[in-house]
Amino acid sequence: MTNTVLVNGTGTIGEPLIALLLSLKKKLGIDKLIFYKHTARLIDRPMLINLQKKGGLMCVEEKKMQEFKDLGIVPDMTFKEALAIADVVADATKENVGMFNKEHYYMPNKNKIKGFLAQGSESKFGTIYASGINDDIFKKDKIPQFVQIASCNTHAAAAAIKNFAFIDGKNNLKHADLTFIRRSSDVSQTKGVQAPEVTVPDDEKFGTHHAKDVWRLFDTKGLNIDVYSSALKINSQYMHSLSAHIKFKEAVSRETIIDIINEKPSLSFTHKTAINQVFSFGRDHGHFGRILNQAVFVEPSIHISGKHLQFWSFTPQDGNAILSSVKAINYYLHDAETAEDLMKHTEPWLFNEV
Repeated sequence: MTNTVLVNGTGTIGEPLIALLLSLKKKLGIDKLIFYKHTARLIDRPMLINLQKKGGLMCVEEKKMQEFKDLGIVPDMTFKEALAIADVVADATKENVGMFNKEHYYMPNKNKIKGFLAQGSESKFGTIYASGINDDIFKKDKIPQFVQIASCNTHAAAAAIKNFAFIDGKNNLKHADLTFIRRSSDVSQTKGVQAPEVTVPDDEKFGTHHAKDVWRLFDTKGLNIDVYSSALKINSQYMHSLSAHIKFKEAVSRETIIDIINEKPSLSFTHKTAINQVFSFGRDHGHFGRILNQAVFVEPSIHISGKHLQFWSFTPQDGNAILSSVKAINYYLHDAETAEDLMKHTEPWLFNEV
């Protein structure tokens, strides 16, 4: 028996996910790591060749094999051949492509592949998941075969709500108001916005999709939480940030919040208030520049007034979603206890303080 993982896409999530899986391949019990590239481009040649040097196997559409070879890039197999041997497929393609792939490629192969996961934008792909929030979906008799990995901002917000408002399993949340200040693009991309741009709320109850996705995460646990979000996109390529106001049913002390951040390996804090400095820390110490924590809380901003908590946090640029992808892959390849134990190998990129 061999464990084979196929990552579809080499973009801002796909490439670092492939790199992380390759660096931990043996420790995670992965025998083959295959990655799919859709378009043959000269500017991608260094990345593709280096991923192959690290032990990755590249697959492409059969009709495009020669296009890649003409650029000096030699694929290892076709996409069809990769699907035939894959145990888990992680889709890291751009918005709406994951749903197209599900219909045309994944559903026809669902009887021989253990699990499929897609990234944050694919809300109808499957059951939403975030590490540490609703791992119990993988501990049932029938686990979901199709999983949507929550967006990085959804991870950050859900982690704050779960850890601050659900202490000892008690639901202490009355309402959460979330304001996301979003980077316009990743440093690897050339797109962006010229000036701050308000995201128009598209849901009367939840505002932007972030709150709705947070609600969906807790809904898998049978919880109906009151949460609303708004968002502003700014002309930055650094990190997302979150300004949150959480109203509790019963008062919680600031000391309790600080202790929770210190005690939870998935949470991090910083005394830095400039987002570029936190981004720089990730660049220097993270895996492929990624901090894998759920959120980095700005310690000086944490304020408690009675039953009200207000804080700023920085969202690791896709690092938390990449971590959840690795964990979901573990769940599909191993029993739940082993899957969780194997996550210890990601601890070098989880930081208590940034």
